[in-house]
Amino acid sequence: MIVGGGFGGLACARGLAGKPVDVVLIDRRDYHQFTPLLYQVASALLTAPDIAYPFRAAFRNTRNVSFIHASVTRVDLEHRMVHTRDGGSVAYDCLVLATGSENNYFGSPALAANTLSMKTLPQAQRLRNHVLACLDRAIQTADADERRSWPTFVVIGGGPAGVEFTSALTELLKLVLGREYPELDPGSTRLVLVEGMDRILPPFPAWLGRYADRVLRRRGVEVLTGTLVQQATSDGVLLSNGQQIATRTIVWSAGVRATALAETEQASRTRAGRLVTDAHMRLAGQREVFAVGDLAAVTINGTELPMLSPPAMQEGRHVARTILADTRGETPRKPFRYRDRGTMAVIGRNAAVASIGRLHLTGLVGWIAWLVVHLYYLIGFRNRAVVLVKWAWNYLRKDRPIRMITRIDADPLVDEPAQGSQVSE
Repeated sequence: MIVGGGFGGLACARGLAGKPVDVVLIDRRDYHQFTPLLYQVASALLTAPDIAYPFRAAFRNTRNVSFIHASVTRVDLEHRMVHTRDGGSVAYDCLVLATGSENNYFGSPALAANTLSMKTLPQAQRLRNHVLACLDRAIQTADADERRSWPTFVVIGGGPAGVEFTSALTELLKLVLGREYPELDPGSTRLVLVEGMDRILPPFPAWLGRYADRVLRRRGVEVLTGTLVQQATSDGVLLSNGQQIATRTIVWSAGVRATALAETEQASRTRAGRLVTDAHMRLAGQREVFAVGDLAAVTINGTELPMLSPPAMQEGRHVARTILADTRGETPRKPFRYRDRGTMAVIGRNAAVASIGRLHLTGLVGWIAWLVVHLYYLIGFRNRAVVLVKWAWNYLRKDRPIRMITRIDADPLVDEPAQGSQVSE
């Protein structure tokens, strides 16, 4: 049984597909979301179906893989049972925990209550609606101070996600303000990127971070490094440098933590809440229980692997091989080894950074490499084709077509599986 259909859980399920084992995949959503492109949904370039793929469609030709749409609330390791929010329970012989991560607000209820995120598709769609609504409100108010606060956007966190969303939002505002919001002066918008460390893009070499900083500043972004958020409210933020910014939009991209499940609290965890595993991703003292992805703390050369999709996919595939070896009565030949295939971040049109071993790319070359890699890892030919067409349309026509404020009415039958404690990566 696999709990969580993110990159790690899906990679494990695919590794076991068509093999002589029965696989049950459980997730609170009925689709896999391609999280690296969530920021493009939030910035009105792509739609939810473009970067999501239904689990049932992914395994419709695989007889040994079944899917349960439910929220897991508790794992009973002693009796080998997984319990779901609707009162159901499923027994397992082997368990793979791939419940991913969630936003880490570092114990601040104010940050949780007054910031927007893009960790999931609904959050990304909400953020898109919110940004567009802010522009509408800005042209409807006569108060000068309020008119300045609506088109002011603060992004907290200068990692890849924060940088990518900030650059995408810069392009969106540049495209739509002059043509569709003539009442607003293009210079009235303000974008502020706040990073607590001394530079943005900390996972990258320092010079790549400096390159990204220069590109963002040239495009009108205020980049504040070495700065923390002291206070966040519904109408502004107070920064550690004493600066107070009036804004109605605070985007949180400054940290995540591993998602916890009841009955695994006794397992060894790191400070980030990740489960400590052995060389084959097993929990200590639990030969039949594995953890992969953001949930698993894997240390290579004294450094914990980051909460990113490449380690998750490699871990998922390794666990699938280990499980198959166990079913054959064999001892796994090799411990898990992570092959670093690089890290990338796009900084808008014709600009990106990529660190692939000793190879470092910037500018147009890095941007093209980023496009190719992300298209390759998208699930489904239809998704790849649609995303490629939309990217090309936006590049040639400078047009982001998804500029509608949409809302879906709540439905208890639909909403119920998404509630609870299980969160996919």
